[in-house]
Amino acid sequence: QVQLVESGGGLVQPGGSLRLSCAASGFTFSIYAMSWVRQAPGKGLEWVSAIKSGGSSTMYADSVKGRFTISRDNVKSTLYLQMNSLKPEDTAVYYCAKRPFAQGVTGTKGQGTQVTVSS
Repeated sequence: QVQLVESGGGLVQPGGSLRLSCAASGFTFSIYAMSWVRQAPGKGLEWVSAIKSGGSSTMYADSVKGRFTISRDNVKSTLYLQMNSLKPEDTAVYYCAKRPFAQGVTGTKGQGTQVTVSS
């Protein structure tokens, strides 16, 4: 069965950086697009970024464009999200999701990793 395990979250000061990872198993990772979505406290799920199966095409929500970078290693079956210039409004639980290359929050997700941006 599909299993997604996120890691790399933590507490960081505004302006700081974090790199999230998502280890995938139970399916052929290299042939599927993947996404990152997040859920801020008291809010619904928000799509953050997506990447095509080969990694050649990516897209981002306007709120993170220019600050976040999505990437993948198909040999390691791992998805990444490099987050720079973090803001307090980036505080959320971050999930990786197996879903088509499009904006949206549906699809199989992991358990999430907490990112807190605070001084």
